Amino acid sequence: ALIGRGSVAGMAFRVATFNVENLFTRFLFARGLPRGASEGGFTSEDLRFRLSDPESKKLTADVIGALRADVLAVQEVEDLDTLKVFRDRFLGGRAVWPHALVIDGNDDRRIDVGVLSRFPIVHARSWQHVPDPVAPGALLFSRDCLELDVELPGLGALTLYVNHLKSMRSDEANTSVPGRTQTQPLRSRQASMIRTIVESRFRDPADATFVVLGDLNDYAAAATQGETALGALLGWDAVVNVVDRLPPEERGTHHFAGRPEWGVPPGRHQLDYLLPSRRLAERNPGPPTIARRGLARRAGDGWPRLPGVGFNHPKASDHCPVVWEIRAW
Repeated sequence: ALIGRGSVAGMAFRVATFNVENLFTRFLFARGLPRGASEGGFTSEDLRFRLSDPESKKLTADVIGALRADVLAVQEVEDLDTLKVFRDRFLGGRAVWPHALVIDGNDDRRIDVGVLSRFPIVHARSWQHVPDPVAPGALLFSRDCLELDVELPGLGALTLYVNHLKSMRSDEANTSVPGRTQTQPLRSRQASMIRTIVESRFRDPADATFVVLGDLNDYAAAATQGETALGALLGWDAVVNVVDRLPPEERGTHHFAGRPEWGVPPGRHQLDYLLPSRRLAERNPGPPTIARRGLARRAGDGWPRLPGVGFNHPKASDHCPVVWEIRAW
């Protein structure tokens, strides 16, 4: 029986993560849209279904198409309807991606995490309501930790934990302290909670079939602004950072322009992660692929770009997707 582009025995399932950067449909009142106007079943009192920055979103779709993924975790999506509009307009619709899921989370900008899948999503749980243990009344996750099971025919459920952790952006009222330093404690608590959530689900996480993935918004190692906030995950022997299988110079998934006032030079860093269980990692020793053809050209030379990618704009995203093949269970 065929599954994706292969068979149950010995063929690959491709799992990917991609911060698609501001996949929005937005209110257009500022453009003089008359009250009560309607289009496609939505009125101006709701929202107009026009994708923000469609030129860039076409490039985003071109990058996604080249991944040949079977399951794609996405970050920075406004809502499920927006993801479906994007899928239907640019990705071949339900015939290609029959399963889509986004659950509205905690972000004030309405940027959520979600999934597109070629296979059924048979379980989903949001962890967005977990309280922050050190901030009374606050919620821990900046967006969500979205837990879901994708049923792979002939194999069973692959569990995903889709995340978009606290960004390294500095507090606008305190730009004298590097943003990574300011936000490290919260991101560290989020990483620890992800591990706790996984441990609560599986008696032996190292021998389970799951992947923690998404934009974790921190480097894998110490840098000028301090230690990584991801130690609870990257130092956990139940998972493997498969990006470490690439040469160090090929691990970057994001280009940072630098902040001279903090003594931080421009650089390419890993912010996007695929952390499979040790069982999956050991049975699938291949490295992942990081797709950089959609990055703005200001991120530097040495990588081919898609036609139409500009110096700053348009671009597919400010992040690169990471895709990894699972051939053995």
